[in-house]
Amino acid sequence: MENHVLQDGAPASSSPVVRVSLANFDPARFTEVNQMAEDIGEYLIPAIKKLPGLIHYYAACSPKGSMIHVSIWDTDEHAQQMSHLKEMIVDAKNDAEKVGVVFTPIVHYPTNWKIIIPQ
Repeated sequence: MENHVLQDGAPASSSPVVRVSLANFDPARFTEVNQMAEDIGEYLIPAIKKLPGLIHYYAACSPKGSMIHVSIWDTDEHAQQMSHLKEMIVDAKNDAEKVGVVFTPIVHYPTNWKIIIPQ
């Protein structure tokens, strides 16, 4: 298996990066959190689509009390754009906190391998 690693041990920039943002909430508030998760897509989707390097983006909300945003980026530098996107760090964060969502630290994962199923 081919592994792209720089001299300092960091993955090479040619390796896609998986960005994971996880949050938790009281499952009793699922209906309002899920509605908020749908609503923020109205302004997040157009803003995120403008960013270079995006490969895939998924947002999901579980009735068990957690929500997740998982995105795939061509480089870590491009994944870092999300940490500066006003629609995410101000607007969506405020909307989520209003319904009791508590965020965990965001993690960027350099990929080790992948499977792509032709459609």
